[in-house]
Amino acid sequence: MSIDLNCDLGESFGFFQKGNDENILPYVTSANIACGFHAGDPATMRKTVTLAMKHDVSIGAHPGFQDLLGFGRREINMSSEDVYDLMVYQIGALEAIARTEGAQLNHVKPHGALYNMAAKDRSLAEAIAKAVYKLNKDYILYGLAGSELIKAGQNIGLKTANEVFADRTYQMDGSLTPRSQKNSLIKDVDQAVQQVLNMIQNKKVRTVQGELIDIQADTICIHGDKEESFLFAKRITEALKNKQIEKRNLRVD
Repeated sequence: MSIDLNCDLGESFGFFQKGNDENILPYVTSANIACGFHAGDPATMRKTVTLAMKHDVSIGAHPGFQDLLGFGRREINMSSEDVYDLMVYQIGALEAIARTEGAQLNHVKPHGALYNMAAKDRSLAEAIAKAVYKLNKDYILYGLAGSELIKAGQNIGLKTANEVFADRTYQMDGSLTPRSQKNSLIKDVDQAVQQVLNMIQNKKVRTVQGELIDIQADTICIHGDKEESFLFAKRITEALKNKQIEKRNLRVD
């Protein structure tokens, strides 16, 4: 049994430092690197790419809405065509930086509000999948487990990864509890570890309503922008090792 452990990284910009990338990277197998619109800047992108290479961590693009003030977590009404252009622009930027450092992108995972909107909106999901496919049909598309984004990726011919979350709670329909609700985040590391193991071993997750629902876990996300992210990554790694679950990158062929 194996699982990919990913983290959203490279979310600092200018003089503003966010996250604990250097300490988290030894514990994860995939890095989703901000592409400059919701967070990140060219120097941070390059630094994060080189750090990921150092730890043999798969490099992925993490494009979102052009919303630096809102950290990409505010919904923006955009056409599918505009979302397509948004994806091509940001993924292309990280592609170029990775190439100059001798690295290659492995996957794409939309960020924040765009990620959640594309999980339910077929037209947005299809625009994202089309952009990824046009750039490189071998890229893996990360999306919320069982979502419209996963379906759109599969329909266009991409390899997809059903993503689940260590530090977020779930609703009955498999969606994440909105961050506007007080019970959206899991702050207790033991609770996060138990949720991860349940999703991998039993393919189940307990919702905030107290019910168990089915879920497919190909990759586990730990958000990198919280103070406790390093502890979550360390403890989850220890738990996986104890259960003889291998951490492994989802590599492109």
